[in-house]
Amino acid sequence: MNPVIFQFGPFSLHWYGVFIVGGAVLAAWLAGRTAAKAGYNPDHIWNMLAWALVIGIIGARLYHVFSTPANGIGFAYYVQNPIEIINFWSGGFRGLGIYGGLVGGILAIVIYAMVKKLDILMWLDFIAPNVLLAQAIGRLGNWVNQELYGPATDVAWAFHINPAYPCQDPSNRPVLVQPCGTGNLQPYNQESLDWYANNGFHPTFFYEALWSLAAFALLTILFKRFGNRFRKGDGIWLYFIAYPLGRFWVEMFRPDAWVMGNLATAQWIAIGSVAVATLILIVRHWGWNWREHPEQSMAYMMGKVAEPEAPAPEPVA
Repeated sequence: MNPVIFQFGPFSLHWYGVFIVGGAVLAAWLAGRTAAKAGYNPDHIWNMLAWALVIGIIGARLYHVFSTPANGIGFAYYVQNPIEIINFWSGGFRGLGIYGGLVGGILAIVIYAMVKKLDILMWLDFIAPNVLLAQAIGRLGNWVNQELYGPATDVAWAFHINPAYPCQDPSNRPVLVQPCGTGNLQPYNQESLDWYANNGFHPTFFYEALWSLAAFALLTILFKRFGNRFRKGDGIWLYFIAYPLGRFWVEMFRPDAWVMGNLATAQWIAIGSVAVATLILIVRHWGWNWREHPEQSMAYMMGKVAEPEAPAPEPVA
């Protein structure tokens, strides 16, 4: 699949950018609907989206620039080519790190909420589960860009590179096999075409997309049915458990991962995220009773604002 939808002079529209922005817009629309049903102004969600896209992309780019992926472009490359740091749009928003984007996006939302004097935890709850949906859609961009796939495999659902378009160069590509995306320089010989057709790779981008979709569905159902039993702010902490668990698993299939010690950096971040979020949830719920403090619950995720329960009537003497 051609990663470029159309090109007009120096301007080109890439599928990757469409998937990222499209996923974010869909997530914002869903979050806005939930906020509106609870009686809050959904325009705040769209304003947060504008802030989060800008600061999130900056954070995602910085994470990528300071990373050191195996067999990939990382910090050493950008030290020698500093002008490339700002060239994040090359290839349709290539060279972005999800954890950096999350930090930047959350920072943007928190700043906006503070400026507008909004309840930060509540608005993060509106947004958190839908971020998982946006991430699932965004991973389709990796499929189109033919990047971030896993090791070679012969499973029935293996991903096969189309050599007609640019790709992340496979580490197991024989020297005599022509690199992908170079057919305009020299027509592919049959040996090269056969190698690409017969060699598949784990579609790790689909693995992560499926995990994110499942986590999105689970959290959405739980919050809509039992939101009054969760405490305000639980949404963002449950996100920091759900997504990292899937990312830890997916990183096992990533031969290009930025490694620190025996684990990928993303796995270390996942371990820390799950541990911290779990501890925070335990502390927050220790001694908290949702029946006694409904105003502190996530009842707004059920489409209603929590109101304190009326006291039980006094028994008649």
